Amino acid sequence: MTNTKNLILQLKEVKKEKELSLDKIKDMVESTGNSVSKSTLSRVFADGSEDKQSFSYDFTILPIANALLDVDIEEESDDLDTKAMKSLLKVKMERMRELEREVEQLRNELDREKVKYHEKLEREREQFNNSLEFLKHQVELKDKRMDLLFEAIFIKNAQHDEILNAVMSCPLRKDED
Repeated sequence: MTNTKNLILQLKEVKKEKELSLDKIKDMVESTGNSVSKSTLSRVFADGSEDKQSFSYDFTILPIANALLDVDIEEESDDLDTKAMKSLLKVKMERMRELEREVEQLRNELDREKVKYHEKLEREREQFNNSLEFLKHQVELKDKRMDLLFEAIFIKNAQHDEILNAVMSCPLRKDED
């Protein structure tokens, strides 16, 4: 984004040198077949905008640069340094467009990867919840079995106690006192 910062500074310098108003710049941009709103222009040319704002290169900075810097027009009156600077600026602006496209592609890929990750995470969460429900059901079954076993043991013990009491209280039983 440093190149965008430098380009905004150059645009501000041209505006100041040529004493251009925002309306004039808007007309110049429209004469190139592009459009930038006056509010966007005021944000671009505001003090410190090169550090504080992030602007779309293709839709904001490039149209203004094409209008103000006459990048596409080489005049015969241009000296060799000016022609070289315009040529260099063209190359840099094209490289910035390429980088912006690459950034957009990377953002799209990242978004697709995020979606895939969230879908995978959701599937794993669902599998985990299903496993957890299955295990809860298994625990409930084992609890029921244990309750039945304890009940059976209790009943058997009660029967043993009844039999023991019956034997002990039998009148035919010989006391060993």
